[in-house]
Parts: sequence; C-alpha cells; structure tokens
Amino acid sequence: ATAAAVVVLAGAGTWTAAAASDDAPPVQRRDTVMDTGGARIDTSYFTTPGSERRPAVLLAHGFGGSKDELRAQAEGLARDGYAVLTWSARGFGRSTGKIGLNDPKGEVADASKLIDWLAKRPEVQLDKKGDPRVGVTGASYGGAVSLLAAGYDDRVDAIAPQITYWNLADALFPQGVYKKLWAGLFINTGGGCDRFEPQLCRMYERVAEAGKPDAAARALLEERSPVAVGKRIKVPTLLMQGQTDSLFPLGQADAAAKAIRANGAPVDVDWIAGGHDGGDRETGRVEARVDSWFDRYLKDDKGADTGPAFRVTRTGGIDSTDGAAQLRGASGDTYPGLENDPRRVPLTGREQRVTSPAGASPPAISNLPGLGGGGGGGLGQLSSLGVGLSLDFPGQFARFDSAPLRDDLRVTGSPKVTVHVASDSDDAVLFGKVYDVGPGGGSQPVLPSQLAAPMRVVGSGAGGGKDVTLTLPAIDHEVQKGHRLRLVLSSTDLGYASPTHPATYTVSLKSDLSVPTAPAVRTAASPLPAWVWWLPLAG
Repeated sequence: ATAAAVVVLAGAGTWTAAAASDDAPPVQRRDTVMDTGGARIDTSYFTTPGSERRPAVLLAHGFGGSKDELRAQAEGLARDGYAVLTWSARGFGRSTGKIGLNDPKGEVADASKLIDWLAKRPEVQLDKKGDPRVGVTGASYGGAVSLLAAGYDDRVDAIAPQITYWNLADALFPQGVYKKLWAGLFINTGGGCDRFEPQLCRMYERVAEAGKPDAAARALLEERSPVAVGKRIKVPTLLMQGQTDSLFPLGQADAAAKAIRANGAPVDVDWIAGGHDGGDRETGRVEARVDSWFDRYLKDDKGADTGPAFRVTRTGGIDSTDGAAQLRGASGDTYPGLENDPRRVPLTGREQRVTSPAGASPPAISNLPGLGGGGGGGLGQLSSLGVGLSLDFPGQFARFDSAPLRDDLRVTGSPKVTVHVASDSDDAVLFGKVYDVGPGGGSQPVLPSQLAAPMRVVGSGAGGGKDVTLTLPAIDHEVQKGHRLRLVLSSTDLGYASPTHPATYTVSLKSDLSVPTAPAVRTAASPLPAWVWWLPLAG
C-alpha cells in the first residue's frame, strides 16, 4: 500500500508540473539594438500574446554580466503579466561605450531612454502619454541603477534593488580606508582599466598608488551613487541585502531604507543569506518576493502578499543528506535598523601595543573577498555553524574579552565600542572584529559573516592620541550561553590597504561593547516534513 501510494503521489506531481508548463503562455522575445546617443545598447524585450496593456519591468544585470543572464527571470515575469525589457549596460555584452559606474549622463540616462521606448509599445500600460507604468529591479550594479533610475526619472513607479550600494564611496573607501582587493576585482571584471571612462581609470590608478582615497575620488563616486539623489527617491522600495557581503554590507541597505522612508515611501528590508562573498542567494524566494512587490505596486493588487516589513534568513543547522546549510526565515512588523535595543557587554583588557609591519605584510585575514563562490556554502554563511576562516598575527592586534555569557544573545545590527588610539605616526589604521569564542581553550573563535570594520584615526599621533567610536560590521548572529565575545583590533587586513611604513599603535578600552538586538524579530517554526502527514494515511 505504501509503495502504491508513493507511485501515485509521484505520478500526480509529475502530471501537475507538466500541466502547469503546458498551460503557461508562450513568451515572445524581440532583440533590438538601441542608439541612446552615447552608446549602442543591446536589448531583449519579453511579452506574452494578448491585446491588453500591462505594466513593464526593467531588469538590470550585475557588474561583469550581460542581459543574457536574465533571460529566465525575464520570461517568468512576462508569464506573470509584465512587459519585460533587459539590456546589457555600457561596456558589457554586445553594448558599446565605456563603463561609467552608473554615470547619470551614461548608464542612468540610458535607462531613461529605455523607458521612453517602453512608453511607445502598444502592450505597455500608461499612466499618461509618455509615462509607462514601470518598475526596475536588479542585483549589485543593476540594483544601483534601479535606485538611480527612481531618483532621476519620476516615471519609475516601484523598485526592488538587491545586494547593492547606497554610497559607492563609502563601500570602496569605508572610514577612509581603501578596499583594494574589491577595487582591483572591479577593474579586472570590467575587462581592464581602459574599458572604463578615463576619469575613473585615472582615479583608480591614483588611489591604488597612494593606498588611500582622496577627496576627489570620494566626490567622483558619490555623484554616481544613489545617495546623490536620495531625497528624490519616493517610490515603493524593496531592499534585499546580503549578509555574506564584504563589498556592499548590510549598512548600505540600512542607509537607503532610512533615506527613502524619510521621503514617505513604503520600504521593506530583507537580509538574504548570500552575497558577494558567496552563500545561498535564495534566488527562487527572492524572485518570488520581487514579483509580489510589483504585483502590489505596479498592478495595484492590494491582495498581493509583499511579505513582512523586515525579514532575515538564519541558518538552522546542516541537512544530513547533502551537507547544505538549512535556512529559516525570521521576521518582524517593523525594520529594527542597526542599533535597536542595545545590550551592554563589558570587556576586559589592559592597554596594548599593536605593530603595523613594514609593507603591511603579512596581512591578517578576515575574508577572501569575492572568492566565496555562488553555491550554498560561503565562509560567511558557514560562520553561523562554527566554521570559518580568519587569522590574526601575534603582535599585530589588540584583544579584549567579555566574561562567558549567562544567556543566549542574538546580535542583530552593528555593535559599537569606544577605544583610545595613540600612534607614533600621523594616522593609525585599524580593523575591528567581534569574534564568538566558545568555552574551553581549544575552541576556534568564529568571525560572524567573516566581516571586519576598517577605521582610519586621523591625528592619532598628536596630543596623546584620540578617543574614537568604532561601528563594527552589521550581522545577525546568535552567541550561545557560555560563549564569550572578543573584540580584536588588527593593524592589517588582506582586503584593504594599510600604511606601508612601520608604526606602533597603543590601544585601550573606553567603553563597554554595545550589542544591538531585535527581540521582536521571531524565527519561523520549522515545518514538519511531508511524510509525517502522508505516511500514516498510506500505512
């Protein structure tokens, strides 16, 4: 009876899937090269047959990619009742032009020309003449153009950016420290310096040689970032940011959420498991949520389930069948931000001397930027299971520990601490990390999401040093009862540029560690496996 039931159920599942596929409307694709004035842009347009007008979606690709990687998602949106336009940005795929890192006069202007084209299509719903009902979505580079399009073109009605930046200067030059490994990957992924606009190439070479950014470099990247038009983004926004992401960390989405919500627009925030450093990008769930978001705000379907105001994916163990990390969602009715309901965790440790070695070598390791892979693993995601890679060299870091915790503590947001830094050089560069240290001397400290926070302390060599408040990386991580928190301040990090001249820093504590929490964010209960229900019936 059990065997027969299994056969029947399997057959029914196959038949349903086939029937669903047979009933799906055919998707028509039209390829066009559009001359936008500064470049020839290669596009693909996806629709299903029918005379009714429908909302449109612009679907943007990530850096180094092209429109080709978006075909499956575009066809899915087309079947859901949208007119979908994908394109290869300047300098990528078959499109011409120099890479401008979303230059308002380049890539952003191209997006507006694509909206002009959509407004002339007979399949596209119009709000008025020349104004199509249109949403924009994309990941990373494409996520930024989603935000920028909404800021520069008031015809955009809703956006859903993923794992992207709000301020590219802050992302590549956090706290005045040059993120050299990621910047180099940008240049190489783009095909070399000569593939970029000349001023961007000159900026890269200047900063890479100096080992630190200048005011002109910051200004150039900020004017090409969504932050430059933050007050003009007033459309419903779904922000989906990666937890395993040393390129565009959670703080970038937090800044975007604050700014757009202040403009009066609806904003939901979703922290997904994966990011630029690898891990599970949750593609199916992400695309389904984007579809629902557009159903609500482009189709005006008030019954569409857009999801909670805040959702975070948490790792709930290992699947014994394939070794993959099991993911569970936690949600809340409001977005808590990065400083919600802080708990004070006292730290202990004497004043310590830290050496910054000549040539900044050997460097400490917190992560391997961009090398985490795109599968279900990733160092950052596995850190929640007590697995990771980090290395601090003796003499090159200061360490301050808490007492063993009396209760479990779920950290959700950015911890903060105030320290005093003095140096025998004009400036000091330090990298802050908070480790989860298990009981016993043999346990390996775990660095949540494999993230470090750089800090340039200007003027630390004068007047006996300076007190500075360090904002540590935003994370969602549970520290178990009996574990300790460890603050480490290192003089080097593989992913960043440190001063090449040898120096000595003196570091001491000035405050407890402030740890943000989000008690209103509750993890969903694990669903019972299907066999719990059908096996008794089959028996």
